[in-house]
Amino acid sequence: MGQPKLLLPWGKTTVLGQVVSVFAAELSTDSKTDKRIETDNEILVITGGAHTQIEELVLELAKKYPVRAVYNTHYAQGGMLSSIQAGLVALTLPPPSLRDTSPKSKGFGGGRVGAALIGLGDQPQVREETVRHICAAFIQTESPLVIPSFENRRGHPWLASRSLWPEILALPPSTTPRQFLNSHAGQVTYVAADKSILQDLDTLGDYNRQRP
Repeated sequence: MGQPKLLLPWGKTTVLGQVVSVFAAELSTDSKTDKRIETDNEILVITGGAHTQIEELVLELAKKYPVRAVYNTHYAQGGMLSSIQAGLVALTLPPPSLRDTSPKSKGFGGGRVGAALIGLGDQPQVREETVRHICAAFIQTESPLVIPSFENRRGHPWLASRSLWPEILALPPSTTPRQFLNSHAGQVTYVAADKSILQDLDTLGDYNRQRP
């Protein structure tokens, strides 16, 4: 792309800002009443390349949304799996602002976070409706894996129950998320979605064709 694609304009915000806003809308909504609520849910943005610039944007987004950045020190060698692992590790720890400073930090993440919804930072096309249906399916079925599907093709974001986190964290660097999902094919609950679950921004052409 020649520049950090997450910082590119997208409507009235940025590519990353759009993704965060979509996730935040669902995480602050009661799935039963469809009303806005206060929750302990948070969004982690796993950074690697251009992390300084992206983390500056995350700080701005944090003024409006429950989001924080986590730097993946192995991003150059580990690929997407290492970013997922970095995020899961961070979810089991208290946020930096609470570490060793508040009794609230005791047990943070220990049972309170039941699943992780794993999305792409360069997928601003993702719809609130898709995120809502994935979360609702997890609550209704208690399935360890919930994945959106369009014309029999899996996409993002997908949800992994906490019961699977130890296995994901133990995967060797040579493993891909696709291989992990294939190994659990019998445990997946699929949610029908539109083609946006398959779209991301890999090239400047993708961006120019799809930007609002």
